[in-house]
Parts: sequence; structure tokens; C-alpha cells
Amino acid sequence: MPNKKRRRSKTEIGDLTQKILKILKKESGKSFNHKQIAAKLQVDDPNSRNQIVKNLSQLQAKKHIEETDRGKYTFNATSHYHTGTLDSTTKGDGYVVVEGIEQDIYIPKNNMNKALNGDTVKVYVYKQRRSKKHEGEIVEILERKTDEFVGVVQMQKNFAFVNTSAEGKMRTDVFVPKNKLNGAQDGEKVLVKIEDWPEKADSPFGKIIQVLGMPGEHNTEIHSILAQYGLPHDFPQEVESFANQIDTSIKPDEIKKRRDMRDVLTFTIDPKDAKDFDDALSFQVLENGNYEVGIHIADVSHYVVPGTILDDEAYERATSVYLVDRVVPMLPEILSNNACSLRPNEEKYTFSAVFELDKSSGKVKNQWFGRTVTYSDARFAYEEAQQIIETRSGKIPADISLTGSEYTADEAIVEATLELDRLAKIMRRQRMKNGAISFDKVEVKFNLDEDNDPVGVFFKTSKDANKLIEEFMLLANKKVAEFIGKQSPKKTFVYRIHDEPDDEKLAALQTIAGRFGYKMNLKDRKSTTASLNNLLSDVSGKKEQNLIDTLAIRTMSKAVYSTDNIGHYGLAFEYYTHFTSPIRRYPDVMVHRLLQHYLDQGKSANEEEYEQKCKHSSEMEYLATSAERDSIKYMQVKFMQDHKDETFLGVISGVTEWGIYVEIIDNKCEGMIRLRDIKGDHFDFDRDQYAIVGRKTKQVITLGDEVYVKVKEADLVKKHLDFTLVSVKSAIED
Repeated sequence: MPNKKRRRSKTEIGDLTQKILKILKKESGKSFNHKQIAAKLQVDDPNSRNQIVKNLSQLQAKKHIEETDRGKYTFNATSHYHTGTLDSTTKGDGYVVVEGIEQDIYIPKNNMNKALNGDTVKVYVYKQRRSKKHEGEIVEILERKTDEFVGVVQMQKNFAFVNTSAEGKMRTDVFVPKNKLNGAQDGEKVLVKIEDWPEKADSPFGKIIQVLGMPGEHNTEIHSILAQYGLPHDFPQEVESFANQIDTSIKPDEIKKRRDMRDVLTFTIDPKDAKDFDDALSFQVLENGNYEVGIHIADVSHYVVPGTILDDEAYERATSVYLVDRVVPMLPEILSNNACSLRPNEEKYTFSAVFELDKSSGKVKNQWFGRTVTYSDARFAYEEAQQIIETRSGKIPADISLTGSEYTADEAIVEATLELDRLAKIMRRQRMKNGAISFDKVEVKFNLDEDNDPVGVFFKTSKDANKLIEEFMLLANKKVAEFIGKQSPKKTFVYRIHDEPDDEKLAALQTIAGRFGYKMNLKDRKSTTASLNNLLSDVSGKKEQNLIDTLAIRTMSKAVYSTDNIGHYGLAFEYYTHFTSPIRRYPDVMVHRLLQHYLDQGKSANEEEYEQKCKHSSEMEYLATSAERDSIKYMQVKFMQDHKDETFLGVISGVTEWGIYVEIIDNKCEGMIRLRDIKGDHFDFDRDQYAIVGRKTKQVITLGDEVYVKVKEADLVKKHLDFTLVSVKSAIED
């Protein structure tokens, strides 16, 4: 019963800050100690009391509460000052999000006081009038989120403004004197750095630090996306030189320190266009009839040593960034595509998780973790491995072969692939039974010509070969995390954690799914995960699939890195980490180092230091994901520019007071039809129905309806599509 066990081990009190403040606010004037608060929360175990004590001291430090007597606290009613993060809107006003306050604080435009989106600010909250929202004024900028912005140069006689309006929520131009233009010309897209914001000036003063090119040009827009998120695109020369001087040869004295697995059948399965192969599988039958399966990962930490400029650069980047037309790697090419890439017919240093698995049940009988040397006998693309699984033979036709010619795969590898597939399916079934959620979201990919122009769209779906690799990577990640996580005394480690879903978002998903005729049961964890899996399975292949998949993913909390293990909800694992992709993720490098340190009987690492590194890695992952999403959006707009005269069938994916969002079924491109552009009637937004309603005709157009649209405008710079409504698809057409 893994779920019960999971619930017992996760004793963190949810929304504790809110609950404490609620108790103190309700009886303001009275003082409470931690035991009295624990009694009101109906908890009496030491762990819960410790959480309450810790939380009380944090709330006191933030001046939300005050200590009236030793260990006794009361709500600080005079506290009108709060610290939070500014989330500004495109209209120029914004909201300050404060931890511990349920309602965000509204900041009118004239009270922003030079604060920008994402800044950490001190805010003064006005006395609240009945039924009014919190309203306040920013009194101090404690920390700028960034001082670099992307914009377009608008040249004046002796100076220039950089107009940033097309790039997110930046609400002001930046003034640049003539001597700080850095060669930029009128109309060019640039990266500008704010240096000063004088008291009486409407705009900040800045200097241009990089010229990106002309708006709308392919490289300009891709570099703009990277610049907007503060992501690099080239390695500094000194880092490249350092990497190029690393001795990457395989040495006999190093082999002696490792488990030699070069004679064991080993192969890789990756996308056909992959250049970095960071994982390989080995397979052999043991004398007792069980299988030994090795998950071998590139030993990046052998080459990337703490304290070097290479390690500093890898840490700063924290992840590779996968844009539509390129990869911005975490490590220089000499490592990512050569020394650390487990290429066929080459010996490599690896870090391995080796398991003895029961032949029939797939259960782990024995495990071993450590440094190895391996030799990959073959490389397969997913399509080739899929062919083996589907036909149960090694005959690979020319059209899917990596070589372009028909060939027959080695019999031992065919046998290994089929057995690994069988075991993966057993493991996957068990995971689903334990409450894991199956997200097989369709990925949008583009066929690009030599000029990086999109000439077609295709969808990437996960097949058995992908799932085979996925299951064994999950096994390695889970078992490494368990191996360290279950040790006593506790050791600092890097976990990949995933909290429970947001109840409000789940309820909204239930409502929207209901509009398409799907039922959900959210009574408890078990019924919720079963409902989610049924829903995701039922919508597969339907017009509403992408909409429901997207909404279901949005109900989920965000998976992050942390030293504080709360388990992984989506995978239904009590312990989970990232061990299997150190070429492209820095947390995996940290995991390799810590694992080796503990295998060498090292003492527990500094938790605070690693928590900081986890936080940085999570933040960089978020920025990389945002940049990847923007690059897809950019390519979709570019693709639609060439299809302006065509009529497309789409599904309504969002309804707002200013327009309806439509996702085209054939290519997943999403655009907007503005309400004011709909001919023949005036439409009003009906929030409860997720619909717009015509005043004259009473026509209801609602979420999930199918409509025919044409492209009205495709704006590459803003990455925005405007559609014109041609007609609503009628039921008769079905």
C-alpha cells in the first residue's frame, strides 16, 4: 500500500502560514504560544510543533505578528507594510503577491513608484474598506528582478528611446544618451541595461549592451527570446579554451578504479537527431535466470570539477535550452557531443545504476551504484527500436534506418530490446496502480528548411520505445533517491519534488471536462488520480485533447528541485531525483557528486548551500521552459504568415472579456478573435458559461465549440496571432 506509506511520511502541514494568521487574526488582542496553536490545528506530534515554532519565528521576522511575552504571539494589526513580488499587468498597474496573505495587493498605476514586473518590493497597504480589495502603494524596491530588457531603438536627434512594449510586461521606454548607443541604429532590436532612474524622470536611463538585429528576422527573434530571459547563446572564449584542454582519453589507471562493464551488451536508444547520448542500457542473463540491467549515465562529474570556470558556467546555465531550431547547451561541445556522449563503438567513463531484476515480475532483487567504464555496441533511433518491438524481429527497413539502408539488427540486441520492453510495461502498470498520472501530451514539432523557415508541422507522440527508456530512467532516478533518502542519519541530497495539485484548479478542470461530457471524482487522492488518468485516456485523439491536456497539466503543482523531500505526486514516488541527464541538467551533476561522496562514506553535505543551488536550478529551468515555449509560439506565427488565405478548423480553447482564443486542430497554433471583430452581432462575455452571448441573436459560442477561422494578422515581433471568425461549425456537419 504505497499511498498509505506516502501519506504517513509526508507530515508537512499545508498552508501553515495562512492557518496561523487566521487563528491570530480571529482573536486579535489575545496571545497564543505554539502549543495553543497546535491544539487549535488539532496536531500534537513533535514534527508538527516544530513546524509551528519555525513558522512563528518567520512571521515575527516579517512583522506580521509580534511577540508579547516569551513564546507568546499576537497578530500585528498595525502592520501595514509587507514584502512581496510585483506582478504587473500590460495596462501599467499590478498586484503584489505576499506570502501569507491570501488576497494579492492591488497597486494602481500611479502608485508603482518605478517598480517593474518581478521586482521584490516593500508595499504599504491602505486601511481596507468593507468588501474592497487590498490596495496599496510601493514604497521601496528591495531587489530588481532584472535590469536588462529587449526593445526596439527609436532614434531622436541627440538620444534614443528603447521601446520595450512588445516584450512582456515592461511598462516604460528606456532613455539612452547618444554616447551609450553602442552602434545601434534606428529600428534595430537591442538589449538595454538600466543604469539609473532619476527621481523626476519618467523613464529610466540606460545603455545598449547588445545589438540583436532587425525585428522579424529569424536570428534576431531567436536571440531576443534568449536575451529576454537572460539566457546565453555562446560560451565565453575562456570556457571553450578550458574545455578544449581537458584530457578526454580513457586511461588504464582510471579504468582500474572503476567497475569494468565493457564486455556486457550495451546500447543506446535516442531521438534520431540527437547528438548527445547521456544514457545507455546494458542487458545480460544471470546464472540464476534473473536479468542484470545497467542504466549507464555519462560521467560528467569526472570532467566538470568544482571550482573551475567550466563548473561555474555549467552551474550558471543549470540546463540546456531546447529552442525550435537549435540547442543552447549547458556544456561546451567537446564534452556534450564528444567526451561525455555515449557514442557507439567507443569506450566511455560512466556512472551506473545496475539492477538484478526478477525475470517474471520485474522486481529489483539487488542493486549497485558506482563509477564504471562501458562500451556501447550499437546506437538506435526510437523509430528503429519501435520497429523491433512491433515486428518482434531485427529487420530495419531503409525508410526508418539511421543509415538510410535496410539492415538486420544483432539478434542479442533484438532479444534484449524485447525483454526490456516487456519489463518496462510491467513496471509502468505497477506505477499506474500506485497512483501515478500518465501525461502523454502531444509535442508540436516543425519541419524547417535550410533558412529555418517552417514548411510543415508534425506531432511527436510517445510510443513503446520511448516508454521503455522512460521506465528505466525512472527506475534509476527513484532507486538512487531511495538509496540516499532512506539512510540514517539523514543526509543532504537533491530531490525532484512535486506537490499535490491545486484544489481550485482541479474543480475548474472538472467543470470544463463536464462541458465535454466527461465525469471526474475528486473525493480523495486515489479517485482524483484515477479520474485524471481516465480523462487523459478518454480525450486521446479527440479535438479537445490538447485543451484538456493543457488544463490538466496546469492543475498540477510545478516540479522543482529541493533538499526537502516531500515526494513526487505525479509519479507517485516517495523518493525521486534526477540522475540520468547530467549533460543537459546541472542537478544531475550535483546528484552524481553527492552519490559518490556518500559511497565514499563522506559526511552529510551543507544543506543550506545545496538548497540555494536547487533554487537556482529550478529558476533556470523555468526560464528555459519559457524561452522554449516562446520559440514554438514564434515558429507557429511564422508558419501561419504563409497561410493567410486559408480557412482552418479550430476549437475554442479560451474565453475572455476581450476575445476568444482558438486553437487550430491541424497544427495546434493558437490565436485570438477579438469580440469587437465578430460581425453581425455584439457579443458579451459570460464568465459562468465560459461563453460569449450575442445581444440580438442570443447565439452562444462556448469553450470547446468548433469554428472556422482565417488569419487576420500574424505579428512575429509580439509572437501573436489574430484570427477572423469565418463561421461556427454546426452539429449537422458532424
